[in-house]
Amino acid sequence: MRVRKNALLIFSKPPVPGLVKTRLSTLKDGAFTPEIAATLFHCMLFDLVEICCDALAELEARGQADPEVTDEYDLFISTTPEGNLEVMRETFESSGAWPRDIEFIVDVGSNFDEHYNHSFSQVWERGYDTILSMGADMPALPRRIVVDGFEKLHRLESEFGAGCVASPDQAMAVSIIGWTRETNMDHTGVYYNEQGITVMPAYIAKAAERGVPMLQLEAVPDVDTMLDLVHNVTLLEQAEYCSRFEDLSAPGRTLEALRQLGWGQYRVMPNDLRDPRDEIDT
Repeated sequence: MRVRKNALLIFSKPPVPGLVKTRLSTLKDGAFTPEIAATLFHCMLFDLVEICCDALAELEARGQADPEVTDEYDLFISTTPEGNLEVMRETFESSGAWPRDIEFIVDVGSNFDEHYNHSFSQVWERGYDTILSMGADMPALPRRIVVDGFEKLHRLESEFGAGCVASPDQAMAVSIIGWTRETNMDHTGVYYNEQGITVMPAYIAKAAERGVPMLQLEAVPDVDTMLDLVHNVTLLEQAEYCSRFEDLSAPGRTLEALRQLGWGQYRVMPNDLRDPRDEIDT
């Protein structure tokens, strides 16, 4: 029986004020102090990691689709620069026990493409067969999408011998990207594209050029701007309520932090920017 090693790879800087989520802070055009923005990111990071742990536990509890393959799942967090490695490790160790072991690695490079490639290469060197990667700023990530991501990677390996999966975000980029070991893919020219092509189209073009099969994952919004945060609050509220009635991993830290700040709900002013309704409403 073959053992297939699967890696869930999360990219994250430690939640240090002024280093993370500056677009939510007054350092850019956000509403929060750098300290509060970093605290919110801290909550997002922990919510996302807990959701991912739940997803990997669900995958391990499922029966094997292929009786000749045993799947193992491991969780990695990649951070940068090297001085932040211990900061990130301490961030998790000081919070208490986690449902599973987390391996921390450092990614290096002159741009994000190179950082991403370096992290992937480190995981491949450890003998893994699939990688599913994501950022840490998606507190509303549904657990099922992580499960779906690995199941589709296994399907690609079985049906095509290789392939990638991708989840779009709300801004022409990707929230989740991953592929199998034998897939002829990398991140070069994706995030720093000389023609100005955005991230998702760049991955699609690379896959098409190389003949790489791609399967779609459900879209997941991340949190970069204040508008992103407003959108995510509605998703967090829905996940919290729906978890009463179905098996969901509710991201409670981020929503509770926002409620303590008085940002747990949003109101909008009425406006007339809509199609005319004079002949409809009577």
